Amino acid sequence: MISIESMLTYIQKKWYFGSVQKMCPMRIAINTRFLIMNKLEGIGWFTYETLSRIVRSHPEHHFYFIFDRKPDPKFIFSTNVTPVILYPQARHPILWYLWFEFSVRRFLKRIKPDLFISTDGFLPLHSSIPSIGVIHDINFHHYAEGLPLLTRKYYNHFFTQFAHKASRIVTVSEYSKNDIAKSFNVSEDKIDVVYNGVNTKFKPVDEEEKVKVREVYSNGNPYFVFVGALNPRKNVARLLQAFDLFLEMSGMNYSLVIVGEKMFMTKDITNAYKSMKNKDTVSFTGRLQVDELRRVVGAATAMTFVPYFEGFGIPMLEAMNCDVPLIASDRTSMPEVAGDAAYYVDPFSVESIAQAMKLIAIDEKLRDGLVAKAQKRKLLFSWDITAEKFYDSINHVLTEIKKNA
Repeated sequence: MISIESMLTYIQKKWYFGSVQKMCPMRIAINTRFLIMNKLEGIGWFTYETLSRIVRSHPEHHFYFIFDRKPDPKFIFSTNVTPVILYPQARHPILWYLWFEFSVRRFLKRIKPDLFISTDGFLPLHSSIPSIGVIHDINFHHYAEGLPLLTRKYYNHFFTQFAHKASRIVTVSEYSKNDIAKSFNVSEDKIDVVYNGVNTKFKPVDEEEKVKVREVYSNGNPYFVFVGALNPRKNVARLLQAFDLFLEMSGMNYSLVIVGEKMFMTKDITNAYKSMKNKDTVSFTGRLQVDELRRVVGAATAMTFVPYFEGFGIPMLEAMNCDVPLIASDRTSMPEVAGDAAYYVDPFSVESIAQAMKLIAIDEKLRDGLVAKAQKRKLLFSWDITAEKFYDSINHVLTEIKKNA
């Protein structure tokens, strides 16, 4: 598990020795298809926050950003970036294959970059260009039933090949590193851990603003908040059941605000919601832009983040930075990320989640203690650190290329 001391040592070394020594100019092509204006999710935010820093910090290199649709000009971060649009739009397993194995591969063959980077882990298997794949997690390998059939088959057939094809793999937690190495039979020495960061807009919300937010989203009641895409592994169905049980056990006037866009396989969420005795206390907001999301997270009594599988869990950092207590799942990467700054529950137990809600709601000392621990824990994570460590991986591969030239 990451420690405050180890990360602060890393930051101190970076400060003392300066950034990684700049190399001779290289040409780097990057899959940026998840940079879509107003639709950034986990992979999109990782791509945006890291590349916006890396291309500006390394003007000696030239970067080709590969899109599958016309990009917003805001995503062309610097003059050393050339945007490239390749078709067809890669939004379906068949189109993924066509895009990477034909469009991307042919483009790479034509321009002959020194390195190809894919921030979603997909790689053109028939390209000879050295590559870095960012594999955030392999939830599909463990919970494939939560995915559409063709997507499930594509992921499980190709990602093992992507992992072996990559010159180097980047992932977002030690848990994911160990999982990828074991599941795909890849050496751990080939995998670098680069923790996610958090948007700097996430800061505490004052009491006056909290009242305004509650009037809009929870009829003036205090509330718990969940943030995440609505799919089975996010465990929203059990969260709804647990919230119903919490209201029954506590008799308190609380609401539950669920922020996130429907993805797929949401029948269990629909059924759980329909079965609730207190469904009128639940608010589904859909996707929220960062400024509004910060208000909604910041006005909550606590965040209930209880997926049963997670490669990292950026919403936990958002809660920490807003001084909002965190109830989190005790599985996969979440204890690694949140450390002692969360109250942990069994995500498969409705009773465990409900009891945690009750404790958090009634125990101010517990809430304050979690916030105090989070104020220390959050110092470990920033997009500046993420970009630095991501570039360390890039530099590692570029150095090998230069050595073998």
